[in-house]
This record gives sequence, structure tokens and C-alpha cells, in this order.
Amino acid sequence: MRTVKKIKQLALWGLFGLLLSWLVSCQSTPSNPTASGDKGGIQFWTMQLQPQFTPYFTELIGNFKTANPDITVKWEDVPWDAMQSKILTSISAKTAPDVVNLNPNFASQLAGKNAWLDLSSKVSPDIQKQYLPKIWQANTLNNLSFGIPWYLTTRVTIYNQDLLKKAGITAPPATYEELAKVAKTIKEKTGKYAFFITFSPGDSGEVLESMVQMGVKLVDEQGKAAFDTPEGFAAFKYWVDLYQQGLLPPEVLTQGHRHGVELYQSGSTALLSSGAEFLKTIEKNAPTIAKASAAAPQITGKTGKKNVAVMNLVIPRDSKRADEALKFALFVTNADNQLAFTQQGGTLPSNIEAIDRYIAELDKEKNASAVAQARKVSAGQLKDAEVLIPPMKNFNQLQKIIYENLQAAMLKQKTVEQAVKESAEAWNSLQS
Repeated sequence: MRTVKKIKQLALWGLFGLLLSWLVSCQSTPSNPTASGDKGGIQFWTMQLQPQFTPYFTELIGNFKTANPDITVKWEDVPWDAMQSKILTSISAKTAPDVVNLNPNFASQLAGKNAWLDLSSKVSPDIQKQYLPKIWQANTLNNLSFGIPWYLTTRVTIYNQDLLKKAGITAPPATYEELAKVAKTIKEKTGKYAFFITFSPGDSGEVLESMVQMGVKLVDEQGKAAFDTPEGFAAFKYWVDLYQQGLLPPEVLTQGHRHGVELYQSGSTALLSSGAEFLKTIEKNAPTIAKASAAAPQITGKTGKKNVAVMNLVIPRDSKRADEALKFALFVTNADNQLAFTQQGGTLPSNIEAIDRYIAELDKEKNASAVAQARKVSAGQLKDAEVLIPPMKNFNQLQKIIYENLQAAMLKQKTVEQAVKESAEAWNSLQS
């Protein structure tokens, strides 16, 4: 299963800023006559979906061609690590594909520079309502829609039923408040840890997402720190207390999410926050643990918010075949095609009808496997799920600042108050 890959290379932002400046200064430049759309029909780029989905897209494009014989679609699959630089280069040269698969975080950076076709008036309200409203909103900037939602992933809580039973726990925790209590009980009764979450800068953003779930606003409308508040202090203190009480593995300071997976598969932790499809990997790597595993909704805070990762389709503003591109993008993301993609790849649809049909199919399964049950849990929480961290410039820097200050507080090098205050000051200095 493929999930949204975070932007990890800070050097890319130097290129990014340079190209954005170029875009602003060259908005009136005539289009390159060799740009996609002028010749060869529509160009369609996806991110690392070959070879797994090659048969799917071959059939999809064939069906579209049958219904639209005058429109040709040329599909190109681009590796994860090449997409950002490749799309930036193609947009600056006005040779971008007509339809491209991106995530909202990255796409929004260019949306702010008017790089994408504004879909607000191009897609009717009735069609917009076919998609989950919170997911459609994730592809909106300054009330302008720049992307059509496509496939989604959302975390579930995979838990070891045997470990919980040994600790006398009858159900997995649903909230962070419950998690703290469960962590203490498991450690006292079994000597093991309840879970692993990484504070390693540059890895998972799950800690920041947990803060949002706890009611913390990370940044304000001007991009300044908004977490130097009682809610922010409580969220910092929550994680610091768990660590100092010995309820988190010491490796949370240095190891990434992969280590958390290893701990769960070895039976060293009781809970794992991951995608439903990961149960297949556990079945392969640790069959005994897999037999004891089940899935529950992801843990959340007082807000009840749940995480979702989104992949979308955007259309460059300079496309010469924007109408045909939009027709194709809506075809790719209609209920039938999203459902078929979900069935093949283990992702989730953003189309409401496709979600309902998918859940109905899962409901029909008798003696459903643990994977099928996890899929149902995952799909069932979609309508409440949202992108917890809004697209923002220098997100990696925000994560690094907060994680490093949390680590200092965990190691008693700073007080929690200092960690919160100094995180806010460090972030705001980047914005000035």
C-alpha cells in the first residue's frame, strides 16, 4: 500500500523558491508550442504506481478512450523522489502534464502561485458534493479549489489481543487520555510497552497530528506559532510525562516509525498505529503476532479528529486541453473507478458513493479476515477524517523545532514551559 510521502529534502525548497519566483515574474510568457496538450492528447502523470497498477490503468485509459474517441491519454509513472523536482521544472518550462497526481501539501505550494487550474467554477457543486467534504476542502486554498480528491489512506490502531488480555484490559484505548492509563497498566502487568511513537526529526509527523487531535492549533493565519497556549503546554506535557514515567521505549528519541513496527512484530509492544493493509505484512513477518492482532479506530484526542492522507489530481493552468483534462480527471475519480482502484490497491476512495459501496461489500463477507475487518474500520472512520496539519511552508522545520524541544524536556534539559516557549520563538524567527 502506498501512502503519502513527506517532503524530506530541505535543499529542494531552495529550488522550489527559485522556481516560484520565476513563475511569478513570467506569468505573461506565451506557452511553449511543444507543451503537453498541444500534441499527442492528454499527458497524465502518477506517482510510483507501476508495475502494480499497470493493468488497472491500461483498462481505465482504454475505457475512457472508448467513451471519448477524440481524446488520447498518454500515461507516465514518476518515482516518488523525482516527482517534485520534475513537476517544478515542467511547470516553469510550461511543459507540464495535463493531469498530475500530487498530495495537497505540495500542490498547495504551487496553488498559491496560480499554477493550477481553478476548479471552483469548472466543477459544479453537485459534482463537488460527490467527494468527502473535508477531503475536498484539503484541496482548497483561499476559497479556490485546485485539486480533485483521489485515493486516501487513514491510520487504524492494530492491537495485540493477547497482550491486552494479560494486562487485564478488555478493549484498546480510544483516546490519548485512555492511552496513558493503558500504557501504565501494561507496563506494570507485563513489563512491556503499550506503544511506540517517534520523536525523531524528519520521520513521522504523528506527534504533531496528536497535538492537533488534543485541541492544539499549530500556526495562525499569519503563519506564526499558535501552540504557546494552555492546550499546547498540556500536549507537550503529555508526551514528556509518558517518557519520564518510563512508559515509552527509550528509542523514541532516536528511532523512526520502522522501529515501532519491529517492536510490535516482536511482541514488545501492544499497539501499532498504521494502515489496515499493514496487517498483511505482519502476517508474513510475524504470523503468531498476526493471529493475535485486531484493528480498532485510530486513537484521538478531545477533538475526536482522525487523520487522513490524501492524493489528488491537479490540472496545470497552462494546459492547452484543460477541458479534456478535467473530463479525464473526473472519470478517474468517479465512483466506479475509485472503487475498482480501492479493490486492487488497498487504498480508500474519496468518492462518497464508492465508500458506501466498499463498506457494503465488506459487510457481506462472512468470517472476514483480520485484514478485511481492519479495512472496514479504516473505511468507517473516513467521513470524520481530515488532513490534520494544513499545508504550510517549512513544515519540516516546524516538526524539527518541536521534536527537538520535546526531546530536551524529556531528558530534563528544559522545563516543559521552556520547551513550548522556545519552540514558538524559534518558529516565529523563521517567519520574520
